Amino acid sequence: MDFGVVLQTDPPASEVVRLMVEAEQRGFGYGWTFDSCVLWQEPFVIYSQILAQTRSMVVGPMVTNPSTRDWSVTASLFATLNDMFGNRTVCGIGRGDSARRVIGQKPASLAVLRESMHVIRELAEGREVEHHGAPVRIPWVRDGRLEVWMAAYGPKALQMVGEHADGFILQTADPAITKWTIDAVRDAAKAAGRDPGGITMCVAAPAYVGDDLAHQRDQLRWFGGMVGNHVADLVSRYGESGPVPRELTDYIRGREGYDYAHHGKAGNPSTDFVPDEIVDRFCLLGPASAHVDRLAELAELGVDQFAIYLMHDQREKTLAAYGDEVIPHI
Repeated sequence: MDFGVVLQTDPPASEVVRLMVEAEQRGFGYGWTFDSCVLWQEPFVIYSQILAQTRSMVVGPMVTNPSTRDWSVTASLFATLNDMFGNRTVCGIGRGDSARRVIGQKPASLAVLRESMHVIRELAEGREVEHHGAPVRIPWVRDGRLEVWMAAYGPKALQMVGEHADGFILQTADPAITKWTIDAVRDAAKAAGRDPGGITMCVAAPAYVGDDLAHQRDQLRWFGGMVGNHVADLVSRYGESGPVPRELTDYIRGREGYDYAHHGKAGNPSTDFVPDEIVDRFCLLGPASAHVDRLAELAELGVDQFAIYLMHDQREKTLAAYGDEVIPHI
């Protein structure tokens, strides 16, 4: 199993870079960031600094979207970094949540997302593709390689991952949801004539190593609220009795509103509706041994990478614990 770390690009950017360098030294191979350039700083500028100060870490957004930038711009950003640092980027992408909603826009449709994945990959790897009705190719790309990993929860999105994506990003560490989503992706890949084993399965969730469970839960409750934004969309589309597991849908009944000013931050006041049980299931808490046990369970389900959302008050202690006590056991 590979390990990644996910950070918000809060200023100063030098602190983001410092933590990524430390993460690589602790055994993390991937460095991810949020991509919402109103709420936080522009990530692609910061990626160049991370790549320059690390040896082999792969960087990318968790996740970007089809609407913030023209697809040619997104492709060129990845291609430029790959040309400078040797194909060390990955494109995590989804329909768009915070980046779109904070500017009064809705997430993109799945059809738009599917087309954007194709165009971005083709351009970043130097091939010609039709874009805005015209043939487009980035002529300076040399031996470019860009994997596109798609974030998904619902049945149609999971099907699209299996049919078109190089990797799958699931933003929750609940084993039951992990099994359901990975099975759906693999079934879709088989039906499309693709090798399911060729799709990288990445689970992303907060992890906090320590003994004070009550404090840890309060620090990580924000994650249930962030996931709840996507679940609310699924419930509106499929209903509470639809194909989405009740492990996802039941807890959002108490959700009344969401303030993106506190998005992804400990102490988010919009997440009071998230019960302790959801925090325990969606996140990794407790001593290092508990993390090892959950990660072993996820590995058995086919998870290839665990990416830690590191938004809490003991970031460096958790990085150290993973480097010393968790990663060596997985």
